[in-house]
This record gives sequence, C-alpha cells and structure tokens, in this order.
Amino acid sequence: MMKKVKVEEVKSNLTNRRSFLRISGLAIAGTGLVIAGCSNDDDGGMTDPPVDNQLPGVRNGVFDLGGGDAGILTYAYALEQLEADFYTRVVNGNNFGSVFSSEEQSVLTDLYRHEVIHREFFRAALTGALNDPDRVLPDLDFDYGGLDFGNRLQVLNTAKTLEDTGVAAYNGAGRYITTPDYLVIAGKIVSVEARHASAIRSLLNPGSADFAGNDVIDANGLDLAQMPSEILAAVGSLGVVQTPFTAQFLP
Repeated sequence: MMKKVKVEEVKSNLTNRRSFLRISGLAIAGTGLVIAGCSNDDDGGMTDPPVDNQLPGVRNGVFDLGGGDAGILTYAYALEQLEADFYTRVVNGNNFGSVFSSEEQSVLTDLYRHEVIHREFFRAALTGALNDPDRVLPDLDFDYGGLDFGNRLQVLNTAKTLEDTGVAAYNGAGRYITTPDYLVIAGKIVSVEARHASAIRSLLNPGSADFAGNDVIDANGLDLAQMPSEILAAVGSLGVVQTPFTAQFLP
C-alpha cells in the first residue's frame, strides 16, 4: 500500500505587518512537501531505486549515504540535521534575547522552524520510502568547538556559511535526482534555503547588495552549484560533524 508523509507549515508568530511581508517569503508551503514511499511489494513510490548494494546503510561499521535518489535524499537529510541543530542551539541560547535585535530574533526563529521542518520531513519521508530503519541515517552528533553562541557576528557568519552551503548543495544535487516528484520537492526546499541565505546576508550588511553577492551568484545570474563530494568535503573541514559516515556512491 502506498504510504504518504506530509509535513504542515509552521506558522510564524509575527504580528507586525512590515516584518511579516519581509519574512513571509521564508515560509515553506507544507502542501508541497509530500513524498511517496512503498513497501517491497508496492508498484508505486521510489522509481528506479538503486541496487541493494547502493542503498543507504552501514558498510564496514560506518553508515554510508548510499546512491541514486535514496542517497541524494539521505545526503540532504544529513545537511538538514546540521542546520536544524545549529539554529536550535541559537534560539535556545541563554543570551539570545539580549544579543540579537527583535528583527534578528524573528528571522532566526523562523529559520529554526523551517530547518526543523526540513529535517523532520526527510526523517519521515526516508523512513517511509526505505521501509527499513537500518537504512535511515541515524541522528548525527555535532560539536561547534569555540563558536560563541552569545556572539552576534560569530553566529550570523556561521549561519551565512551554512545557508550558502545548503543552497549550493541542493543546486548541485538536483541533476542527479531521477524521480520528478523528488526533484520538485528539492526545488521547493532550495528556494526556501536561498531566502534564508539572503535574509542572513541582509542582517550582516543591511541595505547592501550582499543578499545576492557575486560570491554566490555566477556570471549567468544563477546560484552556485556544487557536487555532493565538494559539499561534504567543505562541511567536513568545519570539524562540526562528529558522527562518521561515508558517501562512496555519490558524485
């Protein structure tokens, strides 16, 4: 029987109309976040799945993200775990209310909600589609080292790095998704991630063109795109992800 997982939109608690108009573009449409999964005897769901030896799962004692559509979605899930964990720590920091302005608190809280939605969506979607808990990436552990969550610039610059990386990751992975429905979902999520990146850049440098800077927009007016191997190397160099995993079947 076909299984469907649907994640509803988390409503912002903003009451100021000006703030709502500025932030509303960050909201994700819950109606678009539907993924179909199937059990082994289904006819629908994940089309052209990778052969069993490329499904996500533990290999030689270490979890591998896998290949094909399942691998790309698991790769996205790993990145969303990182972003959700980061913003959870930001908004729950002891100095959150004093370090950041009311506008910054609203933006960061919205980003926190969106990233948690993304993380939980991928968790539920992969659990349903793969139909085997051992195939689902476990919760990752993170350590931000010397990052001071009570320091405005450190937090915003880290957020900028994570959001820019997320946009490039989705843009680079899209070409490897073979199932049209999954490609549509990835397109919806990357549009939200791009708004996140612009919002953070505007907080760091208000009134500037940094929201669409030359460092993230190419000569054709498009966001940069990077392959999974490039993104994972960049994320690994941050030293934040403490749980080892491999990605031997991803480009």
